Amino acid sequence: MIRYAFAGLFLVALAAIVYVLISAVGGKAPDHAYERYATGTLAKLDFGYAGRPVPDGTFDTADGTEAALASFSGKTILVNYWATWCGPCEREMPSLGALQKARGSDKFEVVAISIDSDEDVDYAKRRLTELGAANIAFRHAPLDRGDIVYGAEVQGFPTTIVYGPDGLEIARVSGEADWAAAEAVQFIDAVLAARS
Repeated sequence: MIRYAFAGLFLVALAAIVYVLISAVGGKAPDHAYERYATGTLAKLDFGYAGRPVPDGTFDTADGTEAALASFSGKTILVNYWATWCGPCEREMPSLGALQKARGSDKFEVVAISIDSDEDVDYAKRRLTELGAANIAFRHAPLDRGDIVYGAEVQGFPTTIVYGPDGLEIARVSGEADWAAAEAVQFIDAVLAARS
């Protein structure tokens, strides 16, 4: 009888170990379709604002024309709020230029919006080129009229927000990221594949 009891305990313990191992390998199911890309440089990928529409605010284009993010309807956009006085913003700009070069198309565009003051517009335009992002169109929304910044609930710089062609937020990263890294490009590719 005792022999059967030990065999039964052994089988129960073995089943528990197998269950724990399977659970550890499988992990929990992701809460969001793109959660698996929240690794490496995109570890701070945040889905808490997913589903919110592009903000109503405006920005100026390089020639001074006023425009809005709604004008990108039908296109997936990666909106980066940056400034020349922000070291992390400048460090990530070359990777944004690389992403625009690699994936920019009629379906995807990197939209960098400088929040520099009006007096620094020419400097910000020049820095965009100097930082290796001459292929990204210059856009400007100074904080003193930053309705687009506040409307997007940006709380620090840089902040990067990805919107789908429907104008709804997919995810955001607060802080610096390497947008040319494999996981970042794979994330953008997955977003584009899901929306084509």
